[in-house]
Amino acid sequence: MLEADLKAQLKAYLERAVRPIHIVASVDDGAKSRELLSLLEDLKDASAKITVDTAGTDARTPSFALTSPGTDIYVRFAGLPMGHEFTSLVLALLQVGGHPSKAAQDTIEQVAALDGDYLFETYYSLSCQNCPDVVQALNLAAVLNPRIRHVAIDGALFQAEVEAREIMSVPTVFLNGQKFDQGRMTLEQIVAKLDTGAAKREAAKIAAKKPFDVLVVGGGPAGAAAAIYAARKGIRTGVASERFGGQVLDTMAIENFISVTETEGPKMATALEQHVREYDVDVMDLQRATQLLPAGDDGLVEIKLENGASLKSRTVVLSTGARWRQMGVPGEDQYRNKGVAYCPHCDGPLFKGKRVAVIGGGNSGVEAAIDLAGIVAHVTLIEYDAQLRADEVLQRKVRSLPNVRIVTSAQTTEVLGDGAKVNALVYRDRVGGDSHRVELEGVFVQIGLLPNTEWLKGVVALSPRGEIIVDDRGQTSVPGVFAAGDATTVPYKQIVIAMGQGATAALSAFDHLIRVPVAETAEAEAA
Repeated sequence: MLEADLKAQLKAYLERAVRPIHIVASVDDGAKSRELLSLLEDLKDASAKITVDTAGTDARTPSFALTSPGTDIYVRFAGLPMGHEFTSLVLALLQVGGHPSKAAQDTIEQVAALDGDYLFETYYSLSCQNCPDVVQALNLAAVLNPRIRHVAIDGALFQAEVEAREIMSVPTVFLNGQKFDQGRMTLEQIVAKLDTGAAKREAAKIAAKKPFDVLVVGGGPAGAAAAIYAARKGIRTGVASERFGGQVLDTMAIENFISVTETEGPKMATALEQHVREYDVDVMDLQRATQLLPAGDDGLVEIKLENGASLKSRTVVLSTGARWRQMGVPGEDQYRNKGVAYCPHCDGPLFKGKRVAVIGGGNSGVEAAIDLAGIVAHVTLIEYDAQLRADEVLQRKVRSLPNVRIVTSAQTTEVLGDGAKVNALVYRDRVGGDSHRVELEGVFVQIGLLPNTEWLKGVVALSPRGEIIVDDRGQTSVPGVFAAGDATTVPYKQIVIAMGQGATAALSAFDHLIRVPVAETAEAEAA
């Protein structure tokens, strides 16, 4: 099942296990069960601590449970956790085998203290780059707390369940039979939903923090670069981010980051956070900024957070990034995650053999159509302009696919459904004016980005597109407030450019600090 090199790496990893790992498999006579048995044989060969029992009776086949004798650990994989989920399998083996997690100690204690019986079921796809974060978080929770159980389910393999539960987006998590949440989640986010007092305690902790020299708002590539460059100056640096890694977490393949031939978004996001944490940076994740108050007599800029707490800093770097642009048509909100999706890599496998539309004829849209054409029955690619805007090489590829229909000069006007899921889309011919209905099961929206800057309106100067207006030093219209990355007016929204901007903004913030009169500095520190 596994290549020789991968077997060697697996064997080296599993040497870290300190207690026995018992695997109980539930299989039938199908081809997937035979593949699973081959995988489990490779796992057993990789470590003397692993034993395998094939007499499991779980209703989902193929599946297997991981446990350790003398414990109540319950972690189950339904399907073959390969692709992006192979890392989840290796981590689960190590953690069930007693290897300590790298999670923050306070989070570990919070999980262990949860009171209640929790059965989590996570539906994933093997091509989903966000799914492993959720699977790994819940697997760890099941290891830390015996009253938590977790089953990770390959939605493409168990499609009858997916359809019965009306799952059209991954990852989707059920708790005790009821839908719990969708999308990428960290262990901290999951615990915050379960521990209702966590947000209040975190707000109190944040409110008690002393003012920073540089406060970075946003944890994407620009924010990470700004934090590192500021911390290296030896000044008090903090990062408040809604989710560390930002939109990089939603990016599949990255092949244009100079010196790195190829990587994946979540892998890069992890590396960014690890690099930032190498320095004395106060990282405050899961924090959404809601208001910026310019510096007053105390010389401190204030950032108000959604949880009610506030942070103060002598300078601020805004790096809040961007999000997927929505169509803004009737039915889009109603059927989001019920057929309307924004990540073809994540959700594409759930539409195997079905009909879908891709909205947008730029590089992202055409790439999505190409990827989906290999999975679904038919793709309708809809572009507002009179011609596709993607690179010519992508256009040649998409035009060569027999199950892709290209419609240009078309304006999507409505998404239709039966109340539970999408069943059609309506577009208007911009030349003739006629409306057309397309029968389908999924709509993938790929029409660009919107800056996350609504909370800054009326305080920081924004462009007509909502981008933060900056000069060549990253300075905004507010003294002491700088900005970097996709939220700004700097052209070309690329990771490498955002990082350079982040470094520029941090250096400009430091330059601002050293030019503040001594009297003002003393007053600010006293405050």
